[in-house]
Amino acid sequence: LAGIAEIMPQQSLARVIAAALSANSLTLRDGDVIAVCQKVVSKAENRYVELAQVTPSARARELAAICGKDARLVELVLRESTAVVRCVKDVLIVRHRLGFVVANAGIDQSNIEGAERRALLLPQDPDASATRLRGELEQCFGVRIGVVITDSFGRAWRLGVCGTSIGCAGLMALRDMRGRPDRFGRA
Repeated sequence: LAGIAEIMPQQSLARVIAAALSANSLTLRDGDVIAVCQKVVSKAENRYVELAQVTPSARARELAAICGKDARLVELVLRESTAVVRCVKDVLIVRHRLGFVVANAGIDQSNIEGAERRALLLPQDPDASATRLRGELEQCFGVRIGVVITDSFGRAWRLGVCGTSIGCAGLMALRDMRGRPDRFGRA
C-alpha cells in the first residue's frame, strides 16, 4: 500500500493499514487476505536489540571468527536458533526456534534506523501476531479476512530470494495431502 511511513515501536499496524487502505480508496471484503512483511511487524512489536547490551558467548565468538560477522550478532542468532546448519565465510545458516532453516535466524540490520548499533529480530510468535492483526482489522472493517506474515528467504544454489509465510491467521496454512490421489490417481 502506498503512503505507509516508517513503522515505530508499539504503533498499531491495524490503524496504519486501515488509514493506507482509505488513502488508496480501498477497503477490505470478506475473504481478502492481507500480506504483511515481517519487518513492519517486528518494528511494531519492538523486537529491536541493542548490540551494546549483548555479551557474546565463547561459541558466538568461535562462529563469528569463521563467518566474519559481529560476535554480538552471532550471539543473537544462537539465542534465536536450535541448531547451526552451516557456518562458513559470510554465511551463517541455522534452524530457527520456530522450525525453519534460514540465514542469520532472520535477524536483520537492513532498513532500520541505527543499524550500526542494533538489530531486529523476527516476531516472537508470528502466528499470534497475525491473529492479533486479523482480529483488529476484522473489527475495524466488519469482515472476515486472512493475514499472512511474510519474510524473504534465500534458497540454496539460487540467486535472489522468495517470499515465505512465517505466520498466518484466518486461512489454512497447510493441507495434508498424503495418501490422496493426484490428478492421475497416484497416491
